[in-house]
Amino acid sequence: MHQVILVPDEETGGYSVQVPSLPDCWSEGDTIEESIANIKAAIAQHIDVLRESGDEIPEDHLNSMMAVV
Repeated sequence: MHQVILVPDEETGGYSVQVPSLPDCWSEGDTIEESIANIKAAIAQHIDVLRESGDEIPEDHLNSMMAVV
């Protein structure tokens, strides 16, 4: 399980999604549901690439605290 940050995109009306524990892993979608499905696929693919290259897979330290500033 990975913590994600879902950010509304005012230009497109969709959402961008980032994964703090996997800095180069991101995705987007038109709806929240589509964005979540897309980021799940992106996470799986990102981890596959890390495994294939022999790189360490970063642990995700889920944090229930979130602030919007």
